[in-house]
Amino acid sequence: MTLADPIQMTAQNPDRAKSAPGGAVPTIRDPRLDFFRGMTMFIILIAHTPGNWLTLWIPARFGFSDATEVFVFCSGMASAIAFGKVFRDQGLPMGTARVAFRCWQVYWAHICLFIAIAVTMAALNASELFSRDYVGQLNLYPFFKDPMTNLPALVTLRYVPNYFDILPMYLVVLAMMPVVIALYRFAPLAALGFIVLVWAAADLGGLALPAEPWSEREWFFNPFGWQLVFFTGFALMSGWLPVPPVDRRLIMLAAAVVLVIVPLSYFRLLGTFPELREVRNSLSFFTDKTDFGLLRYVHFLALAYLAWVAVGPKGARLLPPSQDSLGARIWRVVLKVIMKVGQQSLAVFIASMYLARLLGVLLDVLGRNYASMFFVNMLGFALLIGVAYGAGWFKSQPWRQRAGVR
Repeated sequence: MTLADPIQMTAQNPDRAKSAPGGAVPTIRDPRLDFFRGMTMFIILIAHTPGNWLTLWIPARFGFSDATEVFVFCSGMASAIAFGKVFRDQGLPMGTARVAFRCWQVYWAHICLFIAIAVTMAALNASELFSRDYVGQLNLYPFFKDPMTNLPALVTLRYVPNYFDILPMYLVVLAMMPVVIALYRFAPLAALGFIVLVWAAADLGGLALPAEPWSEREWFFNPFGWQLVFFTGFALMSGWLPVPPVDRRLIMLAAAVVLVIVPLSYFRLLGTFPELREVRNSLSFFTDKTDFGLLRYVHFLALAYLAWVAVGPKGARLLPPSQDSLGARIWRVVLKVIMKVGQQSLAVFIASMYLARLLGVLLDVLGRNYASMFFVNMLGFALLIGVAYGAGWFKSQPWRQRAGVR
């Protein structure tokens, strides 16, 4: 295995060789994309496991933005790679059909994930082996009490419980892609104006989707707000936006933004100093997660820029050193695993949302101490890695044998 193996791994998948609309893009998938998506998958598992002490140390505890922004931003970049060549080579109608097929996949992933978790939580409650109310923990009683109303609402996305809201948001944003590409072909500023206007309308409360039939609650992740960070990643990978320069002044500015926001985000400081809490509360409109407030965007861009600079050109600093030391061999294996998880992010994400609930149950049984937390988190990571390699194996279609081979 050579120094370039992590990049060569991406080239083995034919999907990695796709280009994007509106400009030239790399012929192989950027290893940085898979690395950061892989890291995000582990963070998402940590964040969704109930009572997991590691949630005190995830990036969300130290800034306005969190792993959701990374997931959506990287999804925008990946979408430019996955769908861009179809739009460019086969036109808008065929590109739209390709996006529609992906929306169909995401839609059924959402429906099946909800049913799997709802059935599992109901079975845990019915077993009477546990003291916790797992159905109530996810606020699923309204669904079970009135299935005649809520089943149709579920399949039409008018019932979107809080735990199940990321995939519907992603689905709607994907559906906006053909519109944005058509506008870009008409005039680049038209696409930019559309993206900003839709985000502003969502941020000001004028554009949202209902989350449940019995109340006025809206989707926790408003897709019309979150499309801003998705299309930022899409535009960068498509070549619509210029690559930012590595500039010392920009690095200092981004670092200042990140550091200034830490005291306004870290829960221990907010609990100790009421003045910081007051400042944080006064900024609530700009830090709102549902409609994607402006300061979340600013914080994410600052973090993304620093991470982009830190990993170096084409992710060179992510790659293991050329010398064959023990540390280099270990990092080579770790990097390969993280990138594999990033390459299978949809399958891994679905698995993590389901597994997180079961890991929470396991913690309820074992108790929450350092030993059990370490064991459960390592078990969760191992299961996600297994899902990633399993999904990759199935996608390779090993049952398709070459002609003449028995």
